[in-house]
Amino acid sequence: MKKIIGFLMLAAALAPVLADEASEAQVEQTMKRSFTTATPEEWAGRLAQDEVQQLCSRYRNAPPADVAQKIAASQQATMRYPADGKLMGNWKEGEKLAAIGSGGHIGKIQPDRPDTRRGGNCYACHVLAAKEVAAGNLGPSLNGFGKLRGSSPEMVKYAYEKIFNAQAYFPCSQMPRFGHNNWLTPEEVAHTVAFLLDAQSPVNQ
Repeated sequence: MKKIIGFLMLAAALAPVLADEASEAQVEQTMKRSFTTATPEEWAGRLAQDEVQQLCSRYRNAPPADVAQKIAASQQATMRYPADGKLMGNWKEGEKLAAIGSGGHIGKIQPDRPDTRRGGNCYACHVLAAKEVAAGNLGPSLNGFGKLRGSSPEMVKYAYEKIFNAQAYFPCSQMPRFGHNNWLTPEEVAHTVAFLLDAQSPVNQ
C-alpha cells in the first residue's frame, strides 16, 4: 500500500512537468506545420530554437540564477567587433538603420525578398529621436540616452554589446540578438551605438 501511495505521489509531482514538456512539443510541431511553405530554406530554419531560446522557453523567461549565469556567459563569448576596432560609428548611418523595419518578413502576403536590406526597426520598441512620433513602448525610452549616460569607452562598449547580444547582460531579454544572429553586421551595430550616444545625434538634441 505504501508503495502505491508513493507512486501516486510521484506521479502527481511529475504531472505538471510532463504536461509542460508535452505542451512544448505540441507548440513546436504546430509552428513547424504552420510554416511548411516558407522559402527560402533559411527562413524555415529560423523556427529551430538554439540552447538559449530553449532554456528561456523552459523557464518562461525567468530562469533561476545559475541558468541565467550560464546564458549570460555563453552569450558574452559570442561577441564580435568591427574589424577596425571602433565601436562607435556614424550616427547618420545608425539613424537610417534604426528606422528600417524591413527584412525577414515571411509568409504569402508581401514577404520580403532575401536581398531586402535589414534594419534594426528600433522604433518598434523604443522612443529615440523626439521627432519620430511613431515609436513603441515595449522597451524603455532611449531619448537623451547619450546625454544621460555619456560616451565613455565603458559606455560605448556596453551599448555595443547590449545591441549585439542583449542576452549577455539580461538573460531571456526580449531584445533581438542583432549581431549574434547576423541580422546586423558589427559595423552596423557600431553605427547604431553612435545614433544612441553621439552628441550630434537627434537622439540627444
